[in-house]
Amino acid sequence: MYVCICNAIRETELRCAARRCRGDAEAIYGALGRTPQCRQCLDEAEDIIADELMSAGTGIAVAA
Repeated sequence: MYVCICNAIRETELRCAARRCRGDAEAIYGALGRTPQCRQCLDEAEDIIADELMSAGTGIAVAA
């Protein structure tokens, strides 16, 4: 599935980059050599990045 149509970034590519690099969606896009264009994908990208961080055990637990 494509997360970012403008840059043709697939979910698998984003997840892999999130495991290698740290930062928000814009930083991860930069690590992929791309920049957000229309920016409509950033919320979903942030969710995917957070999911990868939690899966890797590096996420920050938030008290409810």
